Amino acid sequence: MTIPDGQTLADVGEFALIAELAGLFPQGEHVLVGPGDDAAVLRVRTGHVVVSTDLLVEGRHFRRDWASAEDVGHRAAAQNLSDVNAMGGTAHSLTIGLAAPPDLPASWAVDFAKGFAAECALVGASVVGGDLARASEIVIAVTVIGACTQAPVLRSGAQPGQVVALRGRQGWAAGGLAVLGRGFRSPRVLVEAYRRPEPPYDAGPAAAAAGATAMIDVSDGLVADAGHVARDSGVAIDLHRDAFDIPEPLQAVAAATGSDPMALVLGGGEDHPLLAAFAPAAVPDGWTVVGDVREGEGVTVDGAEYDGPTGWVHF
Repeated sequence: MTIPDGQTLADVGEFALIAELAGLFPQGEHVLVGPGDDAAVLRVRTGHVVVSTDLLVEGRHFRRDWASAEDVGHRAAAQNLSDVNAMGGTAHSLTIGLAAPPDLPASWAVDFAKGFAAECALVGASVVGGDLARASEIVIAVTVIGACTQAPVLRSGAQPGQVVALRGRQGWAAGGLAVLGRGFRSPRVLVEAYRRPEPPYDAGPAAAAAGATAMIDVSDGLVADAGHVARDSGVAIDLHRDAFDIPEPLQAVAAATGSDPMALVLGGGEDHPLLAAFAPAAVPDGWTVVGDVREGEGVTVDGAEYDGPTGWVHF
């Protein structure tokens, strides 16, 4: 079935839309029963099963005038796949709940599914089920299931004397959000970073194999998420400004808005890099040491309390 242009969700109907969307999601060999039954059935792989759930709410986490449906699909998948990555695992299965107004163009839902499927394909994960419901605004709920072949890397294992290192870009999505919030569309590279993050999907399992003792997906903000590691590990973390190279697009946005580019790096979220604690000699190639782990509590920047924005808060 191909949905005609101009059809809304109400025109198409729930079950016809489900059939259309299900056809967009290829199934991996681990899927014994995929979309269409009361529940999916998966073949459990050897190792630890890891599960995470995230929500995206229109107007809170995305705006349709700032991002296409495919962009939102990529973002919804990326933030969940990255959570499994941060445990040192690899995602293999996801479910999607989509609630939306009846007058939403059906093509939006189809394009969202295409973006979601394309992001899942980067790690070989399958969409194995989901649900549709009517709502006054778009709400997306995603659950991801993955596996760790070794013990999962938690937030609670950082130890004094270690270093913290970052893998992936940081502050780019925050720069894009700042640009969009002022009604502009450039620097385009930052806008695209906001619309479609690029988590380092291969880095989580590699960090676990290299001996990372704590790890987190930086989704809310670097200072905020480093704070989660510090609190759960019972340590202090000091971040070093001079460890970060500020790319030219972030410098341009900061200059245009009269702000500090380091605020985008330290407080920005939604790029989904990984922050991990390692013994100093165990940091893998491709990671940048950005701080150290000390006795104490909380997060400092260059040894002092940081008074800038630390990251996203929901309430």
